[in-house]
Amino acid sequence: MSTADKRSSVKRFKLERIIKELKSKEGRGTELISLYIPAGRAISEVIKALREEYGTASNIKSDTTRHHVLDAITTTIQRLKLFNETPPNGLAVFCGYVSGTGPPGSEKLEVYVIEPPEPIKTYLYRCDSHFHVTFLEEMIAEKEVYGLLVMDRSEAVFATLKGRRLDIIGKITSGVPGKHSSGGQSARRFERVIEQLAHEFYKRIGEYSKKLFGQIRDLKGLLIGGPGPTKNTFLEGEYLPVDLKNKVVGVIDVGYTGEEGIYELVKRGRDVLRDLRYVREKEILTDFLYHVAKKPELTSYGYLEVLDLLNKGMIKTLFLSEDANIIYVSVRCSSCGWHKEAVVKRQDYNSHLESVKNCPLCGGTTIISSQDALEYFIELGEKTGAQVEVISTETEEGQALKESFGGVAAILRWTLSKTLERPYNP
Repeated sequence: MSTADKRSSVKRFKLERIIKELKSKEGRGTELISLYIPAGRAISEVIKALREEYGTASNIKSDTTRHHVLDAITTTIQRLKLFNETPPNGLAVFCGYVSGTGPPGSEKLEVYVIEPPEPIKTYLYRCDSHFHVTFLEEMIAEKEVYGLLVMDRSEAVFATLKGRRLDIIGKITSGVPGKHSSGGQSARRFERVIEQLAHEFYKRIGEYSKKLFGQIRDLKGLLIGGPGPTKNTFLEGEYLPVDLKNKVVGVIDVGYTGEEGIYELVKRGRDVLRDLRYVREKEILTDFLYHVAKKPELTSYGYLEVLDLLNKGMIKTLFLSEDANIIYVSVRCSSCGWHKEAVVKRQDYNSHLESVKNCPLCGGTTIISSQDALEYFIELGEKTGAQVEVISTETEEGQALKESFGGVAAILRWTLSKTLERPYNP
């Protein structure tokens, strides 16, 4: 992905959802088509190749499988004819009869056409019982990994930061004693013992660093932190392997060791780590929490309140928790025009439909439409010019968005009192 696409939480969220959906699909036989077309390959050449596959598939013995595969190839060709040329990054097409929970014969033909975020380099045609999505998964995978090391003379903690995942992968302690109160030769002898123990501990830190960080294939950099000068002594000595020393991108003072020191290291090293999703999500949600504390009149949260403000074009930045399992429901009476919107949890969806099947005003039959709520909020946010951020629950701030603010929150363009002064013009 380009840097811009990597930073687009909405693009990533949409593609992740499509991949998850494709992985859940199954065919009753080897009749689901996966087609990857590299950038620059002529559409006419691909259609010609598919027609040859059509001829081969005509020899399939099973009537049902043959019918399904031929239909899928025909549908794929029809979709490709909509393109004059292959898009800059190529094209991925997934088509076939997907089996559901019903009996044989209830399969449904589905087709997905995707313009990938990175160039497709290899042509691939597969007909299988499942869709092949490995290429797409590799495109959105976070490839860059940073190693984190926080240390002093008493302990060292090792962690990795990849995308939006922060993992503590190791911790060691030294047993080096503190300062000795005795004076004279006893103090000097004790000091030598301490220095020797510290030296041995630094060697262990270097060995653990090699073991834990040296095997990471895509290690982009190593960030080292800790209170006092210990980290500098370690780095200036011959303790860290040369290949890892060359990857050190920052040495940062932090006030703590342990896991708390790791989190502080990430915070203080955000200029180095800025492009990682973990850091970006923390920054944008920290900005929201600042507004909640200092400018509450410019914030909003709760599904219906945010939905109302979105419709008024008042939202500057919209925050959505990707773990929110919710559905948007629109209900309209076919007789008197009564209308109501609601956002309900997926497990409460059926009971909610039962409660609104009749109009509360005239008793008439209602027309009900529904949609995944996150997709609806994203569409409405983009339509009204809001900056939309889909947030994971990997950070404390992301957890707070889901648990304390219901999974949806916003920073407003202006306060409610100024709504009439600055109407939104779409």
